[in-house]
Amino acid sequence: MSKEKIAITLDERFISELDRLVGENVFQSRSQAIQEAVSEKLLRLKKTRLAEESTKLEPKIERAISEEGLIEDAKQWPEY
Repeated sequence: MSKEKIAITLDERFISELDRLVGENVFQSRSQAIQEAVSEKLLRLKKTRLAEESTKLEPKIERAISEEGLIEDAKQWPEY
């Protein structure tokens, strides 16, 4: 995956905390710490959106759609 440099502005308290974590070898660099934080946040947002969209589903309709055509398919399956 290609990377691109960006500039960000952070409060001093966040920078101090990042530097402490880098100093303790939790992260190799500030960049790594920030990249992991952004990645985790984006993943969390995706999961939240998926959960929100899932609440909009109608279980009876979804089941009917998922079972659509299964009866005909089952008739074509060999007997065991």
